[in-house]
Amino acid sequence: MTRVGVWHWMRPLATIAALSASATCLVGTANAQSSVVIYGRLNTAVEYASASTATDGTHLGGTARLTNNRSVFGIRGEEALGYGLKAIWQVESTLSIDTGAGQIAARDTRLGMASPYGTVFMGNWDTAYTTSTKTLDPYYPTTAGYMSIMGNGAAATTDNVQNTNSFDRRQQNSLHYQSPQWHGLSGAMTWGLPEEKISVPRNPALYSFAGAYERGPLSVSMAYEIHQHYQTAGRNDDGMKVGVSYQFPTTTIALVYERLHYRTATGDLARNSYYTSLVQKLGPGSVKIGFTFASNGTGNATETIGSFHAGPETGATQITVGYDYPLSKRTSIYTYYSRINNKRNALYDFAINGLGVKAGADPQTFALAMRHNF
Repeated sequence: MTRVGVWHWMRPLATIAALSASATCLVGTANAQSSVVIYGRLNTAVEYASASTATDGTHLGGTARLTNNRSVFGIRGEEALGYGLKAIWQVESTLSIDTGAGQIAARDTRLGMASPYGTVFMGNWDTAYTTSTKTLDPYYPTTAGYMSIMGNGAAATTDNVQNTNSFDRRQQNSLHYQSPQWHGLSGAMTWGLPEEKISVPRNPALYSFAGAYERGPLSVSMAYEIHQHYQTAGRNDDGMKVGVSYQFPTTTIALVYERLHYRTATGDLARNSYYTSLVQKLGPGSVKIGFTFASNGTGNATETIGSFHAGPETGATQITVGYDYPLSKRTSIYTYYSRINNKRNALYDFAINGLGVKAGADPQTFALAMRHNF
């Protein structure tokens, strides 16, 4: 066969091969525009926990226990839509190593859009108020976390009526906006939609706002949150806080101030609290110290809201000391001792893995723990 004849038969094959290569290239480009990531955190501890005798004489004693420090399993992804716009999604589930329990989408779960002008999404997600300072607590989220006092409890996932005391909350049925950072400044908003209006006559809703400034080792944040008609119809609760942290070469120091104000059917209830933490690198690991102070509750309300009420001897302190040792970039072991010192009429308990103490009792725990991120 002549050279011309050979080319006559091979030309269609060459054309098909070129088209195939082009198609493969296009598929590869499309796939490169989307991504899916599987991630998680396994975090559990062996603890010995106990509580001193309460004011009324109740004594719980002590016990060894296995605790779960909010382990999670999640999957998230994004798809490029062009012009700087992306579709984003995440499904994060609870996972309990100690009991084997878990629930799909019970943690930060969302669907939304991201652009150079900010991110808008809807779902079940931490409020702007919660997110603004939680990274300042080196024991968040464990038994020793500052939520035992700051924020008045921890609501792992809740709506406008299931938990009306906590300002440290993941809000169901919520709409969020997170701004881009501009010269170190950023902001965030959360709206907890009033879906309960059809079943609860007081029409509850949530509005949460936060702003931050980050420049080099300095970080400053401010947050304000309104709980509309949470305690009673026509009256709103509100919380405000300010957080500051500064990172030295081997030391990080953080401070948080918070004021919570509840408005109930019988009157007002308010409380100030303060938190400070120190993370000091020591060898390959870090020493971590946290201290929280809660003032007496003030006001004329007769209700107990979460862990506090009005009156003398209703304040408390919490001290936590521990050491974190990394075994790798993803795995670490750590230990801590944490104690809450309640005044005579105070009833603060651990927000996560609580003991169920009564007024005046001082809960404490010693933990040996392991954490793995994937």
